[in-house]
Amino acid sequence: MLVFTRKRGEAIIIGDGIEVRVLRAGRDGVRLGIVHEQIRQANRAAANPAAAAGDRAAVEALLKARRR
Repeated sequence: MLVFTRKRGEAIIIGDGIEVRVLRAGRDGVRLGIVHEQIRQANRAAANPAAAAGDRAAVEALLKARRR
């Protein structure tokens, strides 16, 4: 087992773009945040209005095809 010590707000990067960040530490436990680079890229794309319009059209097409 590999054990790391980190303070609140500090993070560890594992492999290709997986970040484990200490969000909160208290008496009843530790809260960790895990972010993968692919999730970050998807969030950036979702925040881009031009990309969201294309995604919306694709979702609507899938829903129409499913209804048939």
